[in-house]
Amino acid sequence: MKTVVIGGSGHIGSYLIPKLIYAGHQVVNISRGKSKPYTADPIWREVQSVVLDREQEDKGAFEQKIAGLNADIVVDLINFSLEDTKTMTQALQHTNLSHYLFCSSIWAHGQATRLPMLEDQPKFPLDEYGRQKAHSEEYLHRLHRLESFPETVVMPGQISGPGWAIITPTANADHRTFGKIRRGEEIVLPNFGMETLHHVHADDVAQVFFNAITHRQSALGESFHAVGNESITLLGYAQAMYRWFGQEERIKLLPWTEWCRHTGEQELIDGSYHHIARSGHFSIEKGKRLIGYAPRHTLLETVQESVGYMVQNGWFEK
Repeated sequence: MKTVVIGGSGHIGSYLIPKLIYAGHQVVNISRGKSKPYTADPIWREVQSVVLDREQEDKGAFEQKIAGLNADIVVDLINFSLEDTKTMTQALQHTNLSHYLFCSSIWAHGQATRLPMLEDQPKFPLDEYGRQKAHSEEYLHRLHRLESFPETVVMPGQISGPGWAIITPTANADHRTFGKIRRGEEIVLPNFGMETLHHVHADDVAQVFFNAITHRQSALGESFHAVGNESITLLGYAQAMYRWFGQEERIKLLPWTEWCRHTGEQELIDGSYHHIARSGHFSIEKGKRLIGYAPRHTLLETVQESVGYMVQNGWFEK
């Protein structure tokens, strides 16, 4: 089975590609050639690497080159617009394709209207990123219904794991927050600290893609949340990290406007807003039922593995 993974050197692909190789797939990794995978598995020697950059190609040329590989399966991890989705599906329609997997996001939901959130409930995206993901999902499912295009949509949560800056208890990616907690210093959370985050290990996100491939018939035409079993409040997250570092918690709460003044950095404020405005809890019952999804990592295990990597690699001494 020839499988093309677009963006395979990133967070998800680093865990997905070894799973595919061990399962007997012939894998082609499409990347810009600017980064190495986050996992150091010797099995990567069996992966064919192709350097391609969608942004550097003429309109439609990138998709035609993907189609030219004539793969059975295409996993698209770096598609961010409806226009690119349309161009890709048009290019793939006359190939040997048996399955196209599109990486969306829980951000396609926007703000929660009921909990737990289900994959197919009405979506109200808050920004262009979420709107483009939601429009692509709608387009792909319509294409499946009308023309039997073999697609599946996967919606990851806050992807976490060792090697990159994960979302902190202040709902942004400023890893200095973990440094403060480690030293027993005070951190400041917005509002009542009751907004929620939904970390998921990149390995579990990869599992959703892999299981969708191995349960193809059940996955076709469907969307699946790629999240863990639980969400966590900002306050609960902060408390857990103080305990993990063996420190007495020192947590201050400020109303949003005061918290913004205290934080001062607009990039951090924007990051926090975009995460807490989408607070929610996302069901994985559909994934369990149709494709046998079973998260291997709890939320706190995922966070601790990520922060442990930061400690071991001196992130807080820089």
